[in-house]
Order: sequence, then structure tokens, then C-alpha cells
Amino acid sequence: MSAFHRYAKALFEAAMLKHLKRTGYAYLGSGEESVAAHSFGVIFCAWLLAELVPEADTEKVIKMAILHDLAEARIGDLNSVNKLYDSADEKRAFQDTLSGLPFEEEGKQLLEEYLAQKSLEARLARDADQLDLMIMLKEQKDLGNPYAPRWLAYAKRRLKTESGRQLAEAILETDWASWWLDQFVDPDEKA
Repeated sequence: MSAFHRYAKALFEAAMLKHLKRTGYAYLGSGEESVAAHSFGVIFCAWLLAELVPEADTEKVIKMAILHDLAEARIGDLNSVNKLYDSADEKRAFQDTLSGLPFEEEGKQLLEEYLAQKSLEARLARDADQLDLMIMLKEQKDLGNPYAPRWLAYAKRRLKTESGRQLAEAILETDWASWWLDQFVDPDEKA
């Protein structure tokens, strides 16, 4: 097998995340999303958060965000309830996923740093993960899901950085559809 065949397999593996659904929504009662869709939201949020913190290494935060759920192609998405009863060898899955790739060593170091949560960049990447969850939960709250506020409070408590907490407050204060709806409808206008 050539190196490029190994790279092709890695791309197919990453693409599997488009097909895997995040499992927590079943417990919320509404909403759904693929692991890949979540990962995109985390990456975008990570870039934004890193830019808000001048001392952060933006590239490192983005790379951690890209890698943070990659092992789920092998182990699946274990939600909080699943984790009470099931466990997965996430480190082995990450090692197998990265094996033979040109960034294997860098990827392993980034994942160790992310999992240890000691660096600013790791905390920003983790906050991006929680903030993307909060975006989806705020949408569900605005659409009437009665459980979403409890989940939002839980996710908010998990934030580690001041920028993450400030962005979370803004998310909670912003209507999920306002980015486009305000262009067409005056928010003070009565229906």
C-alpha cells in the first residue's frame, strides 16, 4: 500500500463522520446533527475564540478542534448517559486513526494536550466544543424544547475561558434566527 492509499483511507474515515449522528439529541427529544456538522461548528467557533485571545496560537486551537472528535469514526459518539455504562479506548482509536499520516506525531501531541486541558489552546478548543453545543441547544430552546435550558446551564458551567463565557452569554441573549430574520422583520413589530 502506498502512502497515498493510506491518506485516501484516512479521508474516507474522516468522511464517515458525515454519516454518524450525535446521540445526545435522543435524550433531548428534538434536534439532530452529524458528528461532522458538529465538528464544523466547533472548528469555526475555535477560530473565532482564538482570535479573541491575542496570546493564543490560533492554528493550534483550530487543529485541536479538527481532531477533537475524529476518533468517533471508530468508537461512535458516546453521550453522557452512554458514558455511565460504556467506555471506549479513545486514545487507541486516535493512534490508529493518525497512524501513517504526515502529521501523526503532531496530531498525537495535540490530542494529548487537548485531553490534558492544561494549555490555553486546549481550553479554548474545549470551550469551542461546548459553545457549538450551546448554539444547537439555544436553537432548540427558541423552538420550544422545555429541556434545552437545563442542558444549556450544564454546558455553560463547563466553560473554562473568559472569552468562552462572554460568548456564551451573547449566545443565550440572541435569538437563533435573528442573523437573518432581523433583515426582513422589525423585532418590535406586532404580528
